[in-house]
Amino acid sequence: MIIYDIQCEQGHVFEGWFADRAAWIEQRAKDLVSCPVCGSVTVEVIPSAVTVTGKGNHQARPGKEPPFSPQEALRQLTDFIQSRFEDVGENFADVALKIHCGEEHKRNIRGTTTPAEEENLRSEGVSFIKIPLPKMDS
Repeated sequence: MIIYDIQCEQGHVFEGWFADRAAWIEQRAKDLVSCPVCGSVTVEVIPSAVTVTGKGNHQARPGKEPPFSPQEALRQLTDFIQSRFEDVGENFADVALKIHCGEEHKRNIRGTTTPAEEENLRSEGVSFIKIPLPKMDS
């Protein structure tokens, strides 16, 4: 199994899992790999910040720090979401339902919901992910 970070022509980044490199090439050639945000099939593999080492090839490197700290990773995630998702605040459930029903154009949104609103979204078949983001000091 191989996991690639993939970017579409609109700049949306998503993850793809493939049996091997040949599977990626074949599926891309047949336009089977599409952006989950905009549906574009014009996609490319981009460099990934994550490296997974297999059994036997992990070596400790004294004095070497990881590329960035967990705090930096959290800061980057927060920055990504804040810069690429429209903040609809307490209207999240209403806007998400309107997007789902085609009453508003598709876009990335973020905001807050009550437990009752979350249950309503689930019952309507609206996909969403809860990501609690802390306030960053700097």
